[in-house]
Amino acid sequence: MINGNTELIAHIGYPTHSFKSPMIYNPYFEHVGVNAIVVPMGCQPADYPAFLKSVFTLTNIRGALITMPHKVVTVGLLDDVTPTVKVAGACNAVKRLPDGRLVGDQFDGAGFVRGVQRKGLQLAGARVLVVGSGGVGCAIAASLAGAGIAAITLFDVNTASAEALGQRIRDNYPAIDVKTGSNDPAGFDLVVNATPMGMNEGDPLPLDVSRLDASTFVGEVVMRTEMTAFLSAAQARGCRVQVGSDMLFEMIPAYLEYFGFTTTTPEVLRSVARLSY
Repeated sequence: MINGNTELIAHIGYPTHSFKSPMIYNPYFEHVGVNAIVVPMGCQPADYPAFLKSVFTLTNIRGALITMPHKVVTVGLLDDVTPTVKVAGACNAVKRLPDGRLVGDQFDGAGFVRGVQRKGLQLAGARVLVVGSGGVGCAIAASLAGAGIAAITLFDVNTASAEALGQRIRDNYPAIDVKTGSNDPAGFDLVVNATPMGMNEGDPLPLDVSRLDASTFVGEVVMRTEMTAFLSAAQARGCRVQVGSDMLFEMIPAYLEYFGFTTTTPEVLRSVARLSY
């Protein structure tokens, strides 16, 4: 029930028809009796900078979820951002501080990291391979860097994007050993597919699965199907795996904490979600 005390979380992007977050947050808020609502707001890129500023003049706004195509431009529109945002080069959460400043953080990667940590993977001192240096790959690499890993190798068919990401990690986390240019998965504690490969039936795999060690943890970002061909092949080699949708459900508790709501677990969110894939 929306009333005069309802707080808004703006979910800003374009187009809005693929938004999944309202179908997770809103059933959860209803379930726990929180008087807040996530509202999809379709905003074209040309209108976005002015709209972001104006939406935060509302007195009952709690924060904003930022999605495509606005995550990158948001970084330059805020008064302050976290190191995670600086490395990722993108921002997907904005809130207004009591002094009026707009600040931002990035939780795409946090969802991935929380997921593998809850499954028992120790990231402190870990050696990591991230294949794909687009938006989600940058976000995951940024959150992994903040989790205390020792070394990261980055690979993308667009060599320049992998090298640029590597330099941002070096600038913000100089203790991490950063390499680029190889997608050989041998010898890593964690291997991440942050490419769209596996989205469609018959896609080539993002790397040579026969080179995976059984002790390597393997993660995926593709959400179209739970067990992608890549994850199935990794599992067949004895690897522990994380499915793409785990990242989404693990991310939401981080958002809730950021916006000052009582946190929850992915299990509770999954139990109340009204998603249709």
